[in-house]
Amino acid sequence: MSNLKLVDVEKTYAGSVNVLNNIDLDIQTGELIVFVGPSGCGKSTLLRMIAGLESITSGEFTIDGMRMNEVPPAQRGIAMVFQSYALYPHMTVRENMAFALKLAKKTPQEIDEAVNRAAETLQLTEYLDRLPKALSGGQRQRVAIGRSIVRDPKVYLFDEPLSNLDAALRVATRIEIAQLKESMPDSTMVYVTHDQVEAMTLASRIVVLANKGIAQVGSPLDLYEKPENEFVAQFIGSPAMNLLPGEIVETGTQTTVSVDGGGGTIKSNVPTSDDKKGLRVNVGIRPEHLEVTTDNFYAIEATVKISEALGEVTQVYFEPDANGISAIAKLVGVHRNARNSNLRMTAQPDHIHLFANEHSLLYQ
Repeated sequence: MSNLKLVDVEKTYAGSVNVLNNIDLDIQTGELIVFVGPSGCGKSTLLRMIAGLESITSGEFTIDGMRMNEVPPAQRGIAMVFQSYALYPHMTVRENMAFALKLAKKTPQEIDEAVNRAAETLQLTEYLDRLPKALSGGQRQRVAIGRSIVRDPKVYLFDEPLSNLDAALRVATRIEIAQLKESMPDSTMVYVTHDQVEAMTLASRIVVLANKGIAQVGSPLDLYEKPENEFVAQFIGSPAMNLLPGEIVETGTQTTVSVDGGGGTIKSNVPTSDDKKGLRVNVGIRPEHLEVTTDNFYAIEATVKISEALGEVTQVYFEPDANGISAIAKLVGVHRNARNSNLRMTAQPDHIHLFANEHSLLYQ
């Protein structure tokens, strides 16, 4: 429905407290963009700037090429779904969904058509005459979404809409939002969450925010498989990626790294030139990519301090080496006697990332 563009956008409070810098982002029509990042990184602030609830200190925000910096929220063609449902308790579902249309002076026929269409999309038809207190948390959130759909906005904004739900409802409602997006392929949606599972499963692209700016933008699998820096590498994925200090000892189409402490040498498919020989790097390996080996090429050889049997996987935590460097491995299946055992761990060259000065060598 709409293209959003932010060019060199900044946000500063009280003239001196800077919270966002140099935000350059192009959101294409039909995308579901997810903002993620640690608490305080500015993701909700950025969403509110798009909505017009926060002013833009500098830079430009446009929708379909039209500057929106000074346009009031009500005139931006944007609908927002908040963390709190904020439903009127004395109104039925139908009345809650119709309220904004009544304020907009729509005809009764237009209101009924819009409400019935949204209710069918969200599977709320049988609940239209109920009060909010008679609904589950997930159903209330769907009503809040329906209140946005009936307005037929240019852009949908979601500010952590699932955070008030319990784990089971969160999964169910997340699936419903994904299905809703599929049923509205031309709609543009911007979604804020602190939950990376929501981000990975819902997003067309993810925007990772950190240090007052954008750390990386990409598809969920791009961020998982090709993180541009250590922050993204450790923020995306659970448990976080292991980072092991080492030194490049052989260069070429495959790079060999000597891992410090209890490590050995490990090969990576990251190509390097001769001038990188001797370079200090951090070797990044995701816990799920570590596997037990007896081979001479390995990343870790250490004693398992803690073992967590989760059924389909066993998570093992290795004792820190002399430098305090520890690691986590996620082993497939049940490993009953893993605790206190000494294991040598490796990973396939495709799954080994190399970071110098916190940035991936793939991008240098």
